[in-house]
Amino acid sequence: MTTLTKLQPALVINETARLLVEHYVFPEIAEQLTDLLRRRLDEGAYDVDGAEDLARLVTADLQSVNGDRHLSLKYHADQVPPEQGAAALEAMRRDFDTSLGGAPRLQLLDGGVAVVELAPMLFPLEWAAEPLSAALTLASRAQALIVDLRANRGGDPDTVAFVCSYLLDRRTHLNSMYWRDGERSEQSWSLPHVPGARFGGSKPLYVLSSNSTFSAAEELAYDLQQLARAVVVGERTRGGAHPRNGWTVHPHLEAAIPVGRAINPVSGTNWEGIGVQPDIPCAAADALDRAHAMALTRLAG
Repeated sequence: MTTLTKLQPALVINETARLLVEHYVFPEIAEQLTDLLRRRLDEGAYDVDGAEDLARLVTADLQSVNGDRHLSLKYHADQVPPEQGAAALEAMRRDFDTSLGGAPRLQLLDGGVAVVELAPMLFPLEWAAEPLSAALTLASRAQALIVDLRANRGGDPDTVAFVCSYLLDRRTHLNSMYWRDGERSEQSWSLPHVPGARFGGSKPLYVLSSNSTFSAAEELAYDLQQLARAVVVGERTRGGAHPRNGWTVHPHLEAAIPVGRAINPVSGTNWEGIGVQPDIPCAAADALDRAHAMALTRLAG
């Protein structure tokens, strides 16, 4: 890894290629991408002066083989530390501090229907447990609940399990993750106990989605949908099911590389590339009104 501020594209490409071969969840694709990056480097495609321009060009090439939207060379305007994952963590912390811990809106609508917006991310559980518990405990008294993920761009799978635990009655297998490191599988389950009160597994539940909903937010919608626990209302989501790690390859550039893939215990697959398909398709801007109307009808019935 280079520690020079001056951009040297060859060093960035070579380090990114090395990380791909060592860590990308699909080794065969990693070899293809490595060949592509080095060929493009030799052709002069990356002869640019700015780190932001290089990030854009390399990301387009990285995503050109299998469309993996978690795979990228990310540009950071502020210089980032060299430790693995530090760049993403710093950006997350800024968002956490300005979003009430990832639960920026809790609202009671007519008819006893509550809305909890989770945005802009599902933050690491050691940060987010307290604000999420507070929001979900307060919403537990509602007759029906709408979880708004339209502006949520992902986050921590452990936080997905934590949120699901408030929306189910019993410990439930939610998802499994295959990790390339050690070729191991790891199951994700809802928690047997939660701080505060559960909304539970029987009252009406709706999840709002948009074409910006991504990654862990998609897992939350997908897990609840596959369990037949929630009705997903809105737009098809972006389609990213591969958790990633980040490595600093230049003081302003981070190689984001997926290191695992999700396997849902109900469907046997995931939402990669296709997104979560809503049960009730509609424009994202209309999703809240549609879900509220459906909730009122169900409660009246």
